[in-house]
Amino acid sequence: MRGLRYYLLLMFGVFVVTPLVYAQKFSVLYNFGSGGEDPLQPTSSGIISQGRDGNLYSSSPNSMTGDGAAFMITTSGELTVVYTFTPVASGIFPYSGLVLGTDSNFYGTTEYDGSGYGTIFKLAPDGTFSVLYSFTDAGDGGNPYAPPIQASDGNFYGTTAGNSYDHTYGTVYKLTPEGQLTTLYQFDLAHGTSPDTPLVEGDDRNLYGVTTAGGNLNLGVVFRISRKGNLHVLYNFDGARGSRPFGPLVLGNDGNFYGTTFNGGSNGSGVVFKITPKGRLTVIHDFAGTGGGFYPVTGLVQASDGNFYGTTHNGGLADVGTIFRVNPLGEYAVLHAFNGTDGKFPMVTLTQHTNSILYGDTKDGGTVSSCSENCGTFYGLDVGLPPFVSLAPTWGKVGQKVEFLGQGFTGTTVVSFNGAPANFKVRSDTYLTATVPGGATTGFVSAATPTGNLKSNRKFRVTK
Repeated sequence: MRGLRYYLLLMFGVFVVTPLVYAQKFSVLYNFGSGGEDPLQPTSSGIISQGRDGNLYSSSPNSMTGDGAAFMITTSGELTVVYTFTPVASGIFPYSGLVLGTDSNFYGTTEYDGSGYGTIFKLAPDGTFSVLYSFTDAGDGGNPYAPPIQASDGNFYGTTAGNSYDHTYGTVYKLTPEGQLTTLYQFDLAHGTSPDTPLVEGDDRNLYGVTTAGGNLNLGVVFRISRKGNLHVLYNFDGARGSRPFGPLVLGNDGNFYGTTFNGGSNGSGVVFKITPKGRLTVIHDFAGTGGGFYPVTGLVQASDGNFYGTTHNGGLADVGTIFRVNPLGEYAVLHAFNGTDGKFPMVTLTQHTNSILYGDTKDGGTVSSCSENCGTFYGLDVGLPPFVSLAPTWGKVGQKVEFLGQGFTGTTVVSFNGAPANFKVRSDTYLTATVPGGATTGFVSAATPTGNLKSNRKFRVTK
């Protein structure tokens, strides 16, 4: 399975060059391999999450002293290894990155353990580690690349990729916070195979995802699955509109989903697509050439300006990847082209910190040469957007507690849900909690801080 991914990710080609736009502030914050316990060469499926402390957390399946590491990095580039994955029985090769839970802990997966099928783990910011579940491949799946996501019901949902050598095609699972796992669906080739990206919850509370292969033409599918395990294939990729989606879907503010494919499209070099919850897919950008980037491995992030930002594995003047912006209408611009010394081959989906800056990492490149192709970089891209607040969850009932991530909360005077004032408590300068007030309606949430009014990047949906 790992060999297939790496084979696909190392493909190269020559295409028509498209115009470039470089007008943003790009900074290398850290060169992996600079420290004795460092993570190295972070690769596919990894999620970068902002913690309650305002720092960023993720993992890599490779490290200086073990078979992977979880790390914390500040927005100024100070890196700390939180946990090193060394006991095989506890799990190694954490491709997943880390997802923040509502309990302040982070959750992720390892691709391998003593039994050979991987684990789901919980990790506290102080490094306290516990295995929640070990896969056996006895109907429960195996080899999870993606992290679980915490849905609005408080449970975690995720995927396993399966194994080609024993003819398993992957699963969707549900995991309670206590570690009880239920297999919701076992994939067959007809409905997709190798679902190795994170799921996303839609406005209808169903879960949505992609498989990298399988379906009518074995080019991958987009699927919807209920929390009870009823799965429906929304779209079979056909090549003309993309194939091989390696990156996760993202839910747009318009209620539709957006994503990328590694191959397919008019030029065979991948597409950006939009798909409705009912399965109507539209290609909004065809990757066309080395200058404009091609072969996107990662998904997209919708930033606070409403545009989508992503990366390509190849392309740019050095043919080692780009960072791009595309809006829902398909207007596209390259914001940065990697040159090798600042990174090569970005393979992890960008995240937007509440300070407005986009952060990501690259598998190779940088200035530390102890790895093949160098050890990778962690970088930031400032596109000039204002700070905002991020909410967890983004929907809830009147009386429910909602977490706010941001900065400058000390001295906050008012928190409101679409104009309705709420009771709140400042927990730290980067974290506060508020209770959904009576009379609240669906809309944006804001916090009046001493330095200005911070608005949420997503609408909060009031449920019954």
